[in-house]
Amino acid sequence: MQEFLEQIEIREAAGRDLADRLRTQIAELTAQLAAAEQALERLRVTRETILDIAPDVPGGLAPLPSPYRQILALFEDTAAGLHSTKDVCLALGTGTEPRHVEGTRAILKRLVNRGILTEPEPGLFQLPQPDPPPD
Repeated sequence: MQEFLEQIEIREAAGRDLADRLRTQIAELTAQLAAAEQALERLRVTRETILDIAPDVPGGLAPLPSPYRQILALFEDTAAGLHSTKDVCLALGTGTEPRHVEGTRAILKRLVNRGILTEPEPGLFQLPQPDPPPD
């Protein structure tokens, strides 16, 4: 019986050691996660600040309002490809009711008029594509 008790004590000590090591790892990972989240928040704020005050907006325009920036961020995140107005509404979570689609279409058309987006086909929008290099 004494041997069983000794084995239990050995296993308990090993379990305590493992639990202590895991707690230490959790604390270290928690600190790393907090630092990463702070860095991301600083980058988000920096991006918003730059968009709000940057003088070098395409076409020399004043900074764009938030809905315009959200749409441009969507196009920048999906570097290639055409987007319909309804796709933009779905991606932004604004809804696909006619009032939302028409409001978004108006913004997209304004961005085309400013040269920030292009409309290669009616109702399909994309970022301007670079000219192919000459042969």
